[in-house]
Amino acid sequence: MTQQRHRGLRRIGVLVAVPALSALTLAACGGGDEDSGSGGSGGSADGFTFAFENASGGQQNPWQLLADEYAQESGVQIETQGLPPDSYGLTMRTQLQGGNAPDVMMFSPGAGNANAVLPLAEAGYIEELGEESAALVPEGNEPLFEIDGEVYAQPTSIIPVGMVWNSSAASSAGVEVPEDEAAMLDACGTLAADGKSFLAIAGSAPPNMGLMAMAVSATRVYAETPDWNEQRAAGDVSFADSEGWQATLQAIVDMNDAGCFQQGAAGGGFDAITQGLTQGTSLGAFVPGAAATELANASPGLDLQVQPFPAADGGDPFVLASPNYALSINASAEEGAKEAAREFLAWMAEPENAARFVELQGGVAITGPDENLSPVYEPLADLLTNGDYAPLPNLAWPNPGVYDALSTGVQGLLAGQGDVQSVLEGIDQAWDQ
Repeated sequence: MTQQRHRGLRRIGVLVAVPALSALTLAACGGGDEDSGSGGSGGSADGFTFAFENASGGQQNPWQLLADEYAQESGVQIETQGLPPDSYGLTMRTQLQGGNAPDVMMFSPGAGNANAVLPLAEAGYIEELGEESAALVPEGNEPLFEIDGEVYAQPTSIIPVGMVWNSSAASSAGVEVPEDEAAMLDACGTLAADGKSFLAIAGSAPPNMGLMAMAVSATRVYAETPDWNEQRAAGDVSFADSEGWQATLQAIVDMNDAGCFQQGAAGGGFDAITQGLTQGTSLGAFVPGAAATELANASPGLDLQVQPFPAADGGDPFVLASPNYALSINASAEEGAKEAAREFLAWMAEPENAARFVELQGGVAITGPDENLSPVYEPLADLLTNGDYAPLPNLAWPNPGVYDALSTGVQGLLAGQGDVQSVLEGIDQAWDQ
């Protein structure tokens, strides 16, 4: 890891990530395969069970592909469970509490998501991991993975989040990536008059609204105040009194008023994003970088890149990037299954296998950008190398309700319900619960 990347990851002291929405998630939020396995007898000395999010329900999920490759290479039997993202966190918590959870599980770091690992580790459901896993935790991210110095999850990659941009559609429309907010609002008006939109959003899906707000907050909150989350935890600041968060939500209101979003955006689903990007009727969208890679791979000729969202006037480019996914072991698994699971995590940590996962998932290497950086992230290469990025804010938030309040609050703003200040006050209330 480079020194610059360490600096970038320290920008929020404690990180929090939101589950990345794959391109197929955007299309359907669909069901996953249960028991879509690589083998049969999980939970035994020669095998284990493995659960992960699988939006498409298909076999091209990167977790499934890696499990298949490991099973073929090692001869270990793996029973996989690919589950829908919208129910995954609840399913894992219920199964852990009931004593019938899988041996290996995919989780989000921190405590701010429905599938976050730390509350489960605190409850004694998650096994402590060893030095190989700890060595993969990027410097500054330890609070997302550790309790009292013990690591409970092994990170796999870094997922940048910004504004996914259809370069070909933008070129055809004669629109360049705006340098600041004022230029963006001008472009929105031009595009709207032409029957197109600057951005496609899923206004009916609160998580997409939360992701949009966090992407906008990168330059308006965290670039200038990297320890804002720590200050909020200490009670020194609040959302309601933060000029940065006020500017973040006001920017969304202004975009809505300027026609930056597609027609009917408040009621739009994830299909509005996939259709807008693939058909070129919208130039950009708020989706994680891995989803952009998946969507580009599924649509030959589609030229997508991840761009930093335009800063407020006079601001510098800045972006979000986090180790959003990690693997953990069930503390109640049988010893044979635990040993098989540890060997799998050790295999995942080997450089060639870690690189293979990044290739399949469409993220960035956990050690930072390298010669294999996907062209999708080319506009972010200097920002990632120089440390001009912060983690997704919500991973460091104390409970999932904070992100829920942000997401539903932004959803209400688009529908003309509430105002910026009342939304921010509601987020503070969720934090303090």
